[in-house]
Amino acid sequence: MAKRKLVLVGNGMAGVRTIEEILKEDKDRFEITIFGSEPHPNYNRILLSSVLQGDTTVDDIVLNSYEWYEENNITLYTGETVEKINSDKKNVLTDKGQEVPYDDLIIATGSNPFMLPLPGADKKGVIAFRDIEDCEAMIDASENYERAVVIGGGLLGLEAARGLLNLGMEVDVVHILDHLMERQLDQTGSKMLKEELEAQGMNFLMEHGTEAILGKDRVNKVSFKNGKVVKADLVVMAVGIKPNISLAKESGITTNRGIVVDDYMQTDVPDVYAVGECAEHRELVYGLVAPLWDQGKALAKKICEKDAGAGYQGSILSTKLKVSGVDVFSAGEFVDSPDTKAIRVQDEFERIYKKIVVRDNRIVGAVLFGDTSEGSKLLNMINTKTEITDMSQFSFLQANDGDQDSLVADMADGEQVCGCNGVSKGDIVTAINEQNLTTVTEVKNCTNAARSCGTCKNLVQAVLEHTLGDEFEQVDEKETVCECTDLSHEEVVAEIREKGLSHTKEVMNVLGWKSEEGCSKCRPAVNYYLGMVNPTDYEDEKESRFVNERMHANIQKDGTYSVVPRMYGGVTNPKDLRTIADVADKYDVPLIKLTGGQRIDMLGIKKEDVPKVWKDLDMPSGYAYAKSLRTVKTCVGKDFCRFGTQDAIGLGIALEKKFEMLNTPHKVKMAVSACPRNCAESGIKDVGIVGGEGSWELFVGGNGGTHLRAGELLCKVSTDEEVMETIAAYLQYYREDAKYLERTSHWLDRVGLAHVQSVILEDTAKRKELVDRMEVALTNLKDPWAEIINDSKKKNELFENKKLTVSQQ
Repeated sequence: MAKRKLVLVGNGMAGVRTIEEILKEDKDRFEITIFGSEPHPNYNRILLSSVLQGDTTVDDIVLNSYEWYEENNITLYTGETVEKINSDKKNVLTDKGQEVPYDDLIIATGSNPFMLPLPGADKKGVIAFRDIEDCEAMIDASENYERAVVIGGGLLGLEAARGLLNLGMEVDVVHILDHLMERQLDQTGSKMLKEELEAQGMNFLMEHGTEAILGKDRVNKVSFKNGKVVKADLVVMAVGIKPNISLAKESGITTNRGIVVDDYMQTDVPDVYAVGECAEHRELVYGLVAPLWDQGKALAKKICEKDAGAGYQGSILSTKLKVSGVDVFSAGEFVDSPDTKAIRVQDEFERIYKKIVVRDNRIVGAVLFGDTSEGSKLLNMINTKTEITDMSQFSFLQANDGDQDSLVADMADGEQVCGCNGVSKGDIVTAINEQNLTTVTEVKNCTNAARSCGTCKNLVQAVLEHTLGDEFEQVDEKETVCECTDLSHEEVVAEIREKGLSHTKEVMNVLGWKSEEGCSKCRPAVNYYLGMVNPTDYEDEKESRFVNERMHANIQKDGTYSVVPRMYGGVTNPKDLRTIADVADKYDVPLIKLTGGQRIDMLGIKKEDVPKVWKDLDMPSGYAYAKSLRTVKTCVGKDFCRFGTQDAIGLGIALEKKFEMLNTPHKVKMAVSACPRNCAESGIKDVGIVGGEGSWELFVGGNGGTHLRAGELLCKVSTDEEVMETIAAYLQYYREDAKYLERTSHWLDRVGLAHVQSVILEDTAKRKELVDRMEVALTNLKDPWAEIINDSKKKNELFENKKLTVSQQ
């Protein structure tokens, strides 16, 4: 029987979760195509604030990698927007001219940020906080500007403000009401939160109505209706969202505030469904993830013709989150009303506030601030309409003594552990026992608990520990490569060495991988470890590399690519510059930009032109995408600079030529400065060299990202040869000892500088062994891009197929 064609419009959290539910119900029923306007796979929008605050990276918040789509035979079009739905012909039309037929269509276009229609709102420096692009814009602004104004004192505004503070900006938070987070907190909780955030450095302008955004081209001030004016280099609007219904409305589908759906998420057009923030169910539009997951389950059962029961019946809203380090929980009706009474407990010393709202002897709402451990129990009581007549009124308001095991033991099986995904204690216990789960990661992958906002991770761990008893610590104390194996990075490397394993499938078969093909996390790691252990014999598996590494170019937000040729030490010449200019003209490259690593970045190249661009350039790749040596930044050195004491350019070029193409656990950046003025920023590189009179200082473990880390002095040497040998030993030890995707800064934090010095400086025999192994690795390096360029068959396979399958993205 032929598969039905299913098209999903929107590659966000709600839509892709619905696809996951459909695959669970019947993985062979549909031929699935997904369109996403953003140039990314599905990512966790809830955790954007963590990226902004520097706690994680964009890669870390990806929920479904490109490989996941490929593994499930899903055709994904990123950076492409559906502009019209033709329900008569049953097809969709995109902004790139594609016409794709469907049997069933799901609209999951989400919502758009609401931008206040203020004078000056179109100026540069005025943005929302809704997607990765907004996050990157704020990070970029923080590098050049000092003052930010965040309009909106809700959750999103406060998270944006916290992130901007972390980035070193001064922040004013503007709120039109007299208390913060009015949708999640009452007056008392809001006041306590405001005091906490003020102590962290936030400044609040409460009850301020914004009048205009001032400045010539870019914002420089914000004025208010009360006459006050404040300076601003950046304005972030976080005043709310509105359902993105334009596609449905223009296509003749009934809309109101959202796209109107029934209990099975079906619109008034046959075979067309809507789910998520764009959908309106019983006159309500939901913006929290828990209701959206419930909608996805109901839709999946309906579309797969399974018993859908009563479908989706609506949700009681609850939130459990951490705002700038402060735990907050609210559920149901937490604002006082004439027909309710409240029980309150407040401890100003411990900064804890708890409020229970009761109607007719039943809890109808709650607010918890500072200690949210009873949130799951309260939500369960609200949902089940539990009578509290015979209960001690304060039994569920006692301060948590920190005993998580007792808390879990007291929880009923029906109490929710993960409110975002509707996962109860009983669901987790059953999964642990039936599936032999032993780690939090396995519980997350099996049940979806802790997969969204992540605030329940500690509670999930407590349930796991309580269920496994004494076995828990033993099995969960190590970090495994991924959920496909119980082995750590170190154990995998040891097994490869001991058993002489030679390719990824052999590793997975011999070492008992749970998934026959592995996943997008372990395949690149195993591929790296095999090449590191067996540099002379191992043939690199290109299919196991990340997408940008396979493409030898960085995909951009609009689906085009960025090409960066190598410029050793940042030095170029007229011939290469003319070549770059000619190639840019030939392929209509829209933007040419100098990078922070002293190279030229050619942005906006069409996918099909990438191999031709490289061929016409006839220059080495700059490996701007790879887990390898990226750049060696240099100052002009003693030959030109009156302060220079050493030949920075000569040493930088020698280093880059020696270590280019070397595979490393993560990207590596170097810099060489000819004097302590440090013009090449050597102090914040993975390896930084600073010249002095007759000597070089070597700094290691620096990082210039959102988590700025100064490099530590490894040693001081006299000659260029000593520099080369020491760096060779250091990089080889990093290659052999670090976990895949562990930056040098994180590795050095883990093992300690003193340990590294003892290995590569004090143990001369060990040092020589490391240098010798590095020389073997360098001798056997192959340039995979040169192979692709010279092999027209591979080039055609990679680039000339016009269908945008995931493997090409």
